Amino acid sequence: MKTKTLVILAHPNIGKSSANKRWREELLKYPEEIEVHELYKEYPDWNINIKKEQELLEKYNHIILQFPLYWFNCPPLLKKWLDDVFEHNWAYGTNGNKLKDKKIGLAVTTGSKKECYSHGGENRFTLDELLIPFETTINYVKANYLPYFTIYGVSPHLERLNKEEKDKNAEEYIKYIHKTRE
Repeated sequence: MKTKTLVILAHPNIGKSSANKRWREELLKYPEEIEVHELYKEYPDWNINIKKEQELLEKYNHIILQFPLYWFNCPPLLKKWLDDVFEHNWAYGTNGNKLKDKKIGLAVTTGSKKECYSHGGENRFTLDELLIPFETTINYVKANYLPYFTIYGVSPHLERLNKEEKDKNAEEYIKYIHKTRE
């Protein structure tokens, strides 16, 4: 097993991203420690090579799924990737143990401010609650669900964070990866 971290990056338009693009820039500074696998770049036609993806996942014990929150879920290619790659008798089922005991976390960007993710807020649910399906999936495949990492309020339409705040958050993302890899 590699001691590096595998980051599965799923952003349908990384060029227009502010936070995910900044996170990717920071991740790429650490090629000896972090491998970034961009789903939309790898599969522009959405024809996922399941065997290749499974073999990639098998090489790593520390995996981060990085994505922007889209309609309170992940982007559609990441959902398809999860549906296709986490197969019965590979990820779960009688013989499905390939993800067992791996550490899997989420790095999620949101368009809305933190206060919107509360029971009294605009979105009515906390981010913890919205990410329950991911936690459940990770637990179901007997992997270890890590605390998620996030940055709030980065909608390109409502840009609320300045460059310094995004830079600091990107550095914190690397610290999160190091901490959760231990």
